[in-house]
Amino acid sequence: MAHNSHFDYIIIGNGLAGLQLALKLATDAFFGEKQIALIDPSEKNSNDKTWSFWEIAPSPWDAMVHKSWKHATINTSKKNILLNLEPYTYKTIRAIDFYNHAKTQLKQYNNIHFILERVEIVEETKNIIVKTNKNSYTASHVFDSRVPDAFRTSPKKHLTITQHFKGWIIKTETPIFNENSIVMMDYRLKDGHQTTFTYVLPFSKTEALVEFTYFTENTVDETVYDHFIKTYIATFLKINHYTIIETEKGIIPMTMFPFEDFNTQNITKIGTGGGWVKGSTGYSFKHTEKKTAIIIRNLKANKKPSEGLFKRKYKFYDKVFLKVLKDENDKGEWIFQQFYDKNSAQTMFRFLDEEPTFIEELKIMWSLFSWSFIKAFFKTL
Repeated sequence: MAHNSHFDYIIIGNGLAGLQLALKLATDAFFGEKQIALIDPSEKNSNDKTWSFWEIAPSPWDAMVHKSWKHATINTSKKNILLNLEPYTYKTIRAIDFYNHAKTQLKQYNNIHFILERVEIVEETKNIIVKTNKNSYTASHVFDSRVPDAFRTSPKKHLTITQHFKGWIIKTETPIFNENSIVMMDYRLKDGHQTTFTYVLPFSKTEALVEFTYFTENTVDETVYDHFIKTYIATFLKINHYTIIETEKGIIPMTMFPFEDFNTQNITKIGTGGGWVKGSTGYSFKHTEKKTAIIIRNLKANKKPSEGLFKRKYKFYDKVFLKVLKDENDKGEWIFQQFYDKNSAQTMFRFLDEEPTFIEELKIMWSLFSWSFIKAFFKTL
């Protein structure tokens, strides 16, 4: 519990973005004298999600990686695409391992303060006032991961697709899974004419996460996910006997909502509340790492922290992609088949990381050349 009432920086929310930002601040000597508070009503002591990402070089996250893979498959109703990911490695981190690592590291610093309270109001004056359910604090700058109320009250005004899913971690009686390869997307099991796919992460020969995912406008009842997971396990994995040892579910906005409009000189929106989830995929882990690094550079250069967080070109690409999914939701299978059948996994990863060469961009655009994308392109313009 912090005894101060004023901090140099207050971070609202101890999720992925808040904790990554806190780690960057804590481990940089430039901020050694800054008083930093993290305010969240949760202890973050449960495994509420799983993050997956790809990278080439070793990273600070390797010590907490639950499992990694060098190979993947994508199954559609027409093709089975085998992917050799090297030099990339696809990695998964369990949220509880990340939370524990971050809290253990941060508690070593005397200038980092954890406050277990719920933020209710943030007022922008000369010093930012942060009011919680118990106390009131001030800060020179606030990093706020809460989703703006405007997103919830007017979601139809901005192009939005919802990625929603449920997963079971199952344990089998005998060795079943190829623990060296993930099923990145399997489109063979569908819920009508919607973009749905199954995702399989094998943690060992007898244990795997099996997740059923939608890219649609509306969510479904929890029993619907259970039905499709159970069907996939029986029909495609051909497993009759297993134990469900853990479940996870989530809703991720894939949206063009202008979260960046809520950034000010003294308040920076971060994480999902800052639009850091990539609109076309829902991936966030590595994008968060990059954006926190930009914030750190801006702070050290005395610039507005949110300066340069987004690249307009890639937001446009995401918008065209989401427009196709919104107007013709059944096209998802075709889109991802074209992505990975016509381009290497390495090219796709660079594109999704917003780091492709110009030639790679052209190849990807050409692989999706169709009337659906032409219409979406001009509607987006």
